[in-house]
Parts: sequence; C-alpha cells; structure tokens
Amino acid sequence: MTVDAIAFEHVGFAYGAPPAGAAPAAARPVLDDVSFALPEGEFCLLVGPTGAGKSTLLKAVNGLVPRFTGGDMRGRITVGGRDVRGATPADLADVVGYVGQDPLAGFVTDEVELELAYTAEQLGVAPASMRKRVTEIVDLLGLADVRDRALAQLSSGQRQRVAIGAALVAGPTALVLDEPTSALDPTAADEVLSALHRLVHDLGITVLLAEHRLERVVQYADSALLLDGGKVAAGPLGEILAVSPVAPPVVGLGRLAGWPGPPVTIREARRHAGRLREILAERAGTIAPGTDIPAAAQAGPPLLEARAVTVDYPGVRAVAGVDLVAARGERIALMGRNGSGKSSLLWALQGTGRRSGGTVAIGGADPAARRPGERRTLAGLVPAEAADLLYAETVAAECAGADEDGRAPKGTCAKILDDLVEDVDPRVHPRDLSEGQRLALALAVTLTAAPPLLLLDEPTRGLDYPGKAALAARLRALAGAGHCVVVSTHDVEFCAEFASRVVVLSDGEVVADGPARQITAASPMFAPQVEKILPGWMTVAEVAAALESGDG
Repeated sequence: MTVDAIAFEHVGFAYGAPPAGAAPAAARPVLDDVSFALPEGEFCLLVGPTGAGKSTLLKAVNGLVPRFTGGDMRGRITVGGRDVRGATPADLADVVGYVGQDPLAGFVTDEVELELAYTAEQLGVAPASMRKRVTEIVDLLGLADVRDRALAQLSSGQRQRVAIGAALVAGPTALVLDEPTSALDPTAADEVLSALHRLVHDLGITVLLAEHRLERVVQYADSALLLDGGKVAAGPLGEILAVSPVAPPVVGLGRLAGWPGPPVTIREARRHAGRLREILAERAGTIAPGTDIPAAAQAGPPLLEARAVTVDYPGVRAVAGVDLVAARGERIALMGRNGSGKSSLLWALQGTGRRSGGTVAIGGADPAARRPGERRTLAGLVPAEAADLLYAETVAAECAGADEDGRAPKGTCAKILDDLVEDVDPRVHPRDLSEGQRLALALAVTLTAAPPLLLLDEPTRGLDYPGKAALAARLRALAGAGHCVVVSTHDVEFCAEFASRVVVLSDGEVVADGPARQITAASPMFAPQVEKILPGWMTVAEVAAALESGDG
C-alpha cells in the first residue's frame, strides 16, 4: 500500500478566542474542510491571495499550528503515514522539515557547520554518522565553500540554503517552505529553487512551497494547491493557475490572447506568441509601449541630489561614491544582487542611516542634519522589516496615529490600507496579520504623511499580484502628484509595473542608470516575463491596452 507523503483529511482550523475585550483573531475558519494528498517526490506549489492562510496551512503540516498558536483544529493530518495530532515538531523532524519566511529567526548557532549539525545532535546521532550526514547535505546544496563560515557572513541565498540543509539533517521525506525566495535576488532565488528541484528528483523528497512570486517557481512545480476562502482546490499546475485569482504574468497574457492551457512557462508561451507578435508589430506605428519618463520628471529643479555618497561598515564598503539625482515625478527602482548596497543607500538618503562621506540634499536640506520629526517631512522610508514601524495595539490605532502624525484627514491611512489589501480587521493586533498584511499596514502608515521623497525597501514581500498592482498604482499616483519615489526591489514584475527609471547597483557602485524599459530589456536577470515573450512590451496591461486601442 502506497503511503502519501502529506495528507489532509477534512481539516478545519480557526484561531482561538483572544483575551477579554480584544477582537476575535478570525471571523471565519482559516481552513474549512480541507482535503488533499501529495505523493512521494512531488513538488507542489501552494497559491492563494495575501492573508488566505497559506502560512497557517504550512505550519499545520508539522504541528506548529495549533501547538504554538492555539486554536481549534479538527480533521486528520498525516505525514509519511504518521498522525500529526499529539506530536511535536521535534517528534516529526524525521518525516517533515519546515523552513519559515525568515531563516535567520530559525538559526540557533553562529556557524554553518554547527547549524547543520545541531538537529543531528538533538536527535542523538553518533558523531561519525553526523559528520557523514552533514557532508552529504553540504555537497547536495552547494555549501562546501562556506561550511566553515559564520552565518552572518553569508549572502541571503546561502543562508536560505543553510536553513534548508538544517531541516534535512534529520532525513525527512517531506519539506515545507514558506516564501523561501521572498528576500532573494533572481540569481539567488534560482540557486535555492534549483537545490529544491534536486531534492525532489534525486532523493524523492516531497516539497510543499508557498510563494507569492509565482513567476520564479512555476517552472519547477508539478502540481498546485489553491487556498482561497478557507477552501483548497488541488490539481495539475496549469489547471489550478488557470482559475486562480493570483497567477504569474505569463498566465495572464495567455488568458488575454486566448492561448490554450493557458501556458505557465516562458517556453510554452513563446510557442503560441507568433501571431500576437505580428498583430502588435502591425500596430507599432500608431501604438507604442508606455513611456518611461513622466513629464513631471523632465522639468524643474531636482528634488534629491546625492553626491559621492559612501557608507562604510567595519571591513566593508557598502556604498562606494554613489551619485543620484532625481526630480519630482520620477519612479526609480534600485536593483542589484543581495549585498549590492541598496538598503544602505536608502537609509543614507533618508538621513537616519550611516553616511561615511558625500552629501545628500532633499529640497536643498540635508536630512541627516534635521531632527527625526523634521526628517520625516523630507523623506519617508519603509524598511524591509515592516513591523519595525508598527507600535500600536490594533490596526485601527496604527491608522489613527498615522493620520494624526501626518496631519491627514481622519480615515486617510485606513483608506490607503484598504486599497493595498482587502479584509484587514481593524481590531486585530498588527502582530496577528500575515506578512503581506503587515507590510501593507506599514506602507499605509508611511504614505499617509505623503513626504516629497518616498523610499521603500523591498515593499512587495508578502504581497500577491493584485496587492502589488494596487501598490504600483498608488506609487504612480504619488509620483504624478509631484513626489519622487525610490524603491529597492528584486521583484522584476513589480519593477515593470512601477518604474520609469532603473538604477542598478553592484558592490556599492552604480553600474547602470537609465529608462526602465531600456535597462530591463537589456538584462535576462531583470527582464519581466512579458518582455521575454513579446520583446518591447513590459506588462499584460500594456498589451491589453494596445489590443483594445487597435480594435477601437
């Protein structure tokens, strides 16, 4: 008899009641009569809107939910034939490994080899067997060059592979991962996903993975689960993405063009794209792809003038003499690999972060010379860890405080939040929000004051495609109103929706700076899916507008 690697049988879950006087954590069950089964050696992609409960489902696989969260669980979950109910995550370590959204939060040692050996030590594995197992994992995941290094010295992609390795030490048959590439540049993401692909094909491990940047993952997946409204639909990848409210641009393009399937990979889409390329080429004389530089950015004095900006940390020059001049109305995407200096540059521009040399002026004023309150009137910055901006006990209190601090009309922050992500209960604590919802709240808090220079560090982490489209639309509107918006991002699809200009950093230096369409089209790493299928076109919306205009 074949045993499924992961099986849910009529599983339901709702978070328990909070302390007296607080709001309920959920108005409806997060999981509602969920049933599915994943066989051995399956790479399954879990998709669904922001806040649908994907993290909850993943944590239920190894008992983190409800053991460490509380709540009411019913139904049956088995992993490798073993019932999860009543077992601890440690009890299940030999059948299922779990890797959360933030690998650093799960590390318990300071060095790569010690981290990989820790789980084996806790399971009482003999030293000789432990050494053999760690070496095998190091070789399998391509960590041989860093096995003796400190975790703090690793790139984000290397840390993610160490986290996967630590979960594999106990020899599980299934691996569950929650947005493993959300903080990674495209190259590092490919390294992680390629490693997972090897685990599936070489070792027969079952992988269940949730990821909002579906364009990165679909080429590796065999099947998909769609979680929406507490219900789960399971099936082949193409069938699920065809009906999913969240799908990568290639699927949206296929729906628009009426391609059969629709295709889920660039390779498949190219095979269908010939006729559409001809139609767009015929109309190229009268219909051009969207312009890169808005008119507001082409006139008037610059808002931001940064000259020879340098940022040094002990033993590291993170930013090396960067010049950046930007006008009101510009929408700038800072791109580059992890560790290229993007975040350090943003903090130096805002005035709060370290600046070892050079000058920064926003509207003629140096933000570093101003008090924090005055500094926020010049530039607002949303950090990569959105929770760092949130202090109140409820979402409503955060929004009210943002309205007051930003001297905005009552309800402004709440309206912005509703535009970014739906169904956020104003009574819940920000810590009880999903990662995407928490990020949206931090964005809303910062946007409420509408500073002339808006800086955002990886703002799309945890946001689904509709959420990113809403964010891009609001940032475009702010730029259109005369603000300058600078976003550090690895998300090439968001860049295609948002940016008028792209600045690429490498080793702390600017290596490319120009119109978004020109820079992204010239690089396979930064090109969006639509451009790879239809050269010269960046987004599905752009193609749709051209087709509609031509029909008219």
